[in-house]
Amino acid sequence: MNTKIWLSSPHMSGHEEIFVKEAFDTNWIAPLGPHVDGLEQDLQTFTGNSHAAALSSGTAALHLALILLNVKPGDLVICQSFTFSASANPIVYQGAIPVFVDSEKDTWNMDPIYTEQAIEDCIRKGKKPAAIIVVHLYGMPAKMKAFKDLSERYDIPLVEDAAEALGAHIDGKMCGSYGKLSILSFNGNKIITTSGGGALLSSDEALIKKARFLATQARDQAPHYQHSEIGYNYRMSNVVAAIGRGQMMVINERVNQRRSNFERYLKYFTEVNNRGFRIDLLLEPDGFFANRWLTTITVEPEKNKGITRETIRVALEKDNIESRPLWKPMHLQPVFANSPFYGNGTSEHLFETGLCLPSGSNLTEVDFARIFKELDKVFEGV
Repeated sequence: MNTKIWLSSPHMSGHEEIFVKEAFDTNWIAPLGPHVDGLEQDLQTFTGNSHAAALSSGTAALHLALILLNVKPGDLVICQSFTFSASANPIVYQGAIPVFVDSEKDTWNMDPIYTEQAIEDCIRKGKKPAAIIVVHLYGMPAKMKAFKDLSERYDIPLVEDAAEALGAHIDGKMCGSYGKLSILSFNGNKIITTSGGGALLSSDEALIKKARFLATQARDQAPHYQHSEIGYNYRMSNVVAAIGRGQMMVINERVNQRRSNFERYLKYFTEVNNRGFRIDLLLEPDGFFANRWLTTITVEPEKNKGITRETIRVALEKDNIESRPLWKPMHLQPVFANSPFYGNGTSEHLFETGLCLPSGSNLTEVDFARIFKELDKVFEGV
């Protein structure tokens, strides 16, 4: 069998080994340390945010964000439905209730119109939402001007899930700098990785200081171990942060490589569409700059001679090439079956027709030749 082509595999630069070696040479293997401080500074500089806390995961960052916003049991939290479950799970950690909102077609992210409907309906029923969580899906920025406006108009704090969007921006303002609290993920499949890890960002220094305190088991200032609040083991280790510092040295290169992948797919499918098919790729609205973490397509069988998303996925799988359906919306997940939902079915249609294609920054010419060969078989076989 051919070597596996992954959807999005880690891509080391060589710089990581230098930082990791320094951690070993100085015996700074324990949690925290100078590389954690350095990574936080790197993230602040890159995103334009003034404060950052390096954490064990993006999920941990989102959980802390809700704790810092005082989200309590029974509270309502507006959340994008079309996303990975980690965007919604921390709501339930707090005993709160997720209120899911559908996507709009321009960016596939949360629809501001339905978001406002959800807010108004919650208020009419006697409970204003405690927070709004908006996600930049697959590295495409959400319509943040509209969400900032909703946040200010209704006085509801905005949490920005930028887990997939490091390096993306709108008119030069980086994703990860829009929310009262913003989160990043450095999971193994992200545009840069620390193997596992994440970060919480804010312009509010007090919030980030409190996040660091809570993330280190909420240990009070005392010569002994004393705790006045419940804490969490959510801080990033010095060794993991060392990997992140090496990755941050090539973040712009990684974004360019992912965007180059998108352009190759766009050229290929433009040629396919010229032969009577209609494969759609998500294009950037004016002023939007996507990092193209994953290149995605939608495949409607009635426009493609019966070819479906699954036709393509299975064909690629036979040659050991990984692809993946788009996220199944949270309001369709069994675990969230009883949660409120506002929308018109856009995310459901995207899930039914959408596919993520191999998008790693380390894809080679040989990899693309294999991918396009298998795709050719699909479109030439009908």
